[in-house]
Amino acid sequence: MVIEFWAVGREGEVARDLVPEFEQRNQGVRVRVQQIPWSAAHEKLLTAYAGDSMPDVFQLGNTWISEFVALRAVEALDARIAASSVVATEDYFPGILASNVIEGVTYGVPWYVDTRLVFYRTDVLERAGYAEPPRTWDAWLDAMIRIKEHEGPEKFAILLPVGEWELPVILALQLDANLLQDDDRHGNFQSVPFRNAFAFYLDIFRRGLAPPVGAAQVANVYQEFASSYFSMYVSGPWNIGEFRRRLPAELRDTWATAPLPGPGENRPGVSLAGGASLAIVRASEHKEAAWKLIEYLSEPAQQMAFYRLTGDLPARRAAWRREGLTTDPYARAFWTQLKFVESTPKIPEWERIASKIAYYAEEAVRGGMTVDAALAGLDREVGDLLEKRRWLLQEREKRLGTAKDQSGALDEGSP
Repeated sequence: MVIEFWAVGREGEVARDLVPEFEQRNQGVRVRVQQIPWSAAHEKLLTAYAGDSMPDVFQLGNTWISEFVALRAVEALDARIAASSVVATEDYFPGILASNVIEGVTYGVPWYVDTRLVFYRTDVLERAGYAEPPRTWDAWLDAMIRIKEHEGPEKFAILLPVGEWELPVILALQLDANLLQDDDRHGNFQSVPFRNAFAFYLDIFRRGLAPPVGAAQVANVYQEFASSYFSMYVSGPWNIGEFRRRLPAELRDTWATAPLPGPGENRPGVSLAGGASLAIVRASEHKEAAWKLIEYLSEPAQQMAFYRLTGDLPARRAAWRREGLTTDPYARAFWTQLKFVESTPKIPEWERIASKIAYYAEEAVRGGMTVDAALAGLDREVGDLLEKRRWLLQEREKRLGTAKDQSGALDEGSP
């Protein structure tokens, strides 16, 4: 028996190294791993679904889950999880696990996790008068203002590449904003919480604390960080290894990571529930073997091995503890942050909505639109994207209403 396993990016390259032990444990089962570039993964999966040529198991980005659930392409896993002695739901970060649940049904098992927080220069922050990273928005803004004043007008406090949707959404989630409304049928971007978060984001640029440049316009992020052209950077765990490798040796002890500041004092600000999960294709003819592979890759020992190969943070908290990541000077901030993460709306249209948020945020940053015009435009375009969703939900409600009416008529006619 051959199990087809599709994995994405670097994960696909190293997953092969984990396969031999699985095959030894499961005689007669072979795993064929296909590596897919991130840039082509989404389209390849959709093409494979349309052509009825999907694998048995595949890596699925957390924001893609709802789309493949809507296509009825992935298997529900609750019964298998409940019967498993390996996949222990209490050992996962709740916010990450929740990103795999659509309308009460679990469709994926987290393979690795990520989220976003602050990378910062400890020496620059200390020169600005902060011995510890700021924990609130007010302190964060004050720290950035002080860094700008101390480092000089030609430098910036933070790099927030324009054209990215993540930080505006994170800030909005921290204010408990509902990004969509009416059962996710319409945008809700003109609401007070989202408007306040958007205004805070724009204020960072308008004060000259962040350069209004896209990621492609920064020649080398690590060199610019080393030269203190900027001293803070909101990014994910993939950059722990990059910073270790690319920063000069003399700066080895002058950078750190910290949970995102929040609007209040009580806890870190929430961030995004990111990472990737493992899913079984609904049409697979080898579901039992596919589930065994998922269980194997979910074992803390395999999670630790996968971390060492990729630098991806383990989904299992037991693996964090065994690997010493909870006390690692760079990873421990992620340990804290991952306790405070939330999912983006679990609808198939989210990827396109996110691109619209990025577009209007960039327009506002560059001065092409006012806040009012940007948020009104965002609501309008998201409303257009959700037109099919509204129609489908309306049709479903009609069918349910008709069924209810017929049931009531039968009840009235019963003796």
